[in-house]
Amino acid sequence: MAKYGKWIGGGLGWAFGGPIGALLGFAFGSMIDGMKSGKYEHKAGYSRTLPGDFSVSLLIMAAAVMKADGKVVRSELDFVKQFFLQNFGQAHADEKILALREILKQNIDVREISMQIKQYMEYPSRLQLLHLLFGISLADGYAHPEEIRVIDTIRSYLGIRANDYESIKAMFVKDTDSAFKILEITPNATDEELKKAYRKMAVKYHPDKVSHLGTEIQKSAKEKFQEVNTAYEIIKKQRGIN
Repeated sequence: MAKYGKWIGGGLGWAFGGPIGALLGFAFGSMIDGMKSGKYEHKAGYSRTLPGDFSVSLLIMAAAVMKADGKVVRSELDFVKQFFLQNFGQAHADEKILALREILKQNIDVREISMQIKQYMEYPSRLQLLHLLFGISLADGYAHPEEIRVIDTIRSYLGIRANDYESIKAMFVKDTDSAFKILEITPNATDEELKKAYRKMAVKYHPDKVSHLGTEIQKSAKEKFQEVNTAYEIIKKQRGIN
């Protein structure tokens, strides 16, 4: 189990305690003493999510989504590995996938895990987490209803507002109104309402909102930000707006 020690022991704050710590303790046996005993409970003063906390939260929630349809497919594992490979390097990605395989063997209490994340993770980081979960679900090119249901359940427990959820969902599950959903407006919105919505969404999804998680996560956030820009350009083109 020593192979997990380096990454899981660095950059973690609140994820050492509570239900997340307990799950990791079960997953890795006695690798980290004190997880289930509460030795590493959250300390007052954490105002922002640490990169390690975000990575662990992503791995656990990814496992919950991947298991939702009763099977784990290679494309989903590859998506997670590619994310960590692009952002952290080969060695780190290999370690994360090994950890994910252990977590997949566990029973995951989505409610308890989500409530812990909601308590300590700021809203923009929760939005980014949800964005990545949709990416994992669509990795095989199909939005399985059970996976979407689990993501919606996670969204509810994470305290993600319904309009923000629909906006992120529309970035992955496309229909004729996707561009409008991404900007959280209806097709009946005026040009002025369109411009106002774009400015609002550009601020909400700006990569700087998760800059404290490091350049790695910020790179991923730029994909979501680009979806907002693309949606705006699509609607402008449809309406002949320069």
